[in-house]
Amino acid sequence: MTAAVTPLPTDGGAATPVRRRRRPLTVDRVSFLLVFLGLPLAIYVIFVVSPFAQAVYYSLTDWSGFTPTQNFVGLRNYTRVLTDSIFLRAIRNNVILVLILPLVTIVLALALASLLTVGGSSHGQTRGLRGSNFYRIVSFFPYVIPAIVIGIMWSRIYDPSSGVLNGMLTALGVDRAASFPWLGDSRTALGATIFVIVWGFVGFYMVLFVAAIKGIPAEIFEAARLDGSGRFRTAVSITVPLIRDSVQTAYVYMGILALDAFVYMAALNPGGGPDNSTLVMSQQLLTTAFTKGQFGVACAMGVVLAAITLVFSALVFGVNRLSGGREERR
Repeated sequence: MTAAVTPLPTDGGAATPVRRRRRPLTVDRVSFLLVFLGLPLAIYVIFVVSPFAQAVYYSLTDWSGFTPTQNFVGLRNYTRVLTDSIFLRAIRNNVILVLILPLVTIVLALALASLLTVGGSSHGQTRGLRGSNFYRIVSFFPYVIPAIVIGIMWSRIYDPSSGVLNGMLTALGVDRAASFPWLGDSRTALGATIFVIVWGFVGFYMVLFVAAIKGIPAEIFEAARLDGSGRFRTAVSITVPLIRDSVQTAYVYMGILALDAFVYMAALNPGGGPDNSTLVMSQQLLTTAFTKGQFGVACAMGVVLAAITLVFSALVFGVNRLSGGREERR
């Protein structure tokens, strides 16, 4: 240990502080830095930064993916990608997913979480609905099913000839539902797919928000009840602001899922749907790389997808910061 150095007086009588000597590098300190800082950083660089850098490089070449030759073409692939009507349609579909999926999923999850935690009786101790544990388990169940299984299962439910959905609607008297192709009609294909994704994830985020709400002191909800605040007002003015960080995290993850959505789209509509109504960027990327053998163009699509994802994340964090989500430390 090093002893503290007292300030030395100057000619004017004022004391000037002297910096402490730095702690010497010991074997324990060096090993700690290597294991807990150097090793994770190396893994991140090797498995995240390096592949992305390679993708950027390949996007500037005409590499076919199966030949050793890689001719530099500059930004030609990006020009081709951003003027391709099919890829632009895929971007449009991803943007629609980003605008709808996170909003619908998180709003439903917040509503269910509020009901299961503070939506019970308005008298006595603040609690959720009766049997909330049962509802929590049932709602979480779809999340434990693999995405590809969910896609295949709902493709059978949407089947126009033998699907359960058309059978139930026809039994209820909806004659127009007989043999209606939910995934084969451009008017309903994307909406039907969005419903499947929401169904698969709303339970998970509900459980996430339940855990966050449980961390709020019960006295806050009881004080709001004494002040005459209703359930909706309590959820909007108290619950959501106090779990803002959890909502932000959920929004980012759902947005990233919406910008990918490959598994669900490939299971429900492998060909991109009627008139490419459900085609997403990841599907077009796969087709371009492995069907057309244009890995350079596919890498350009991947870079565009990564850039859009980063912009989306930055927007979410920026909006959260501007709306007072995290106070600046002085």
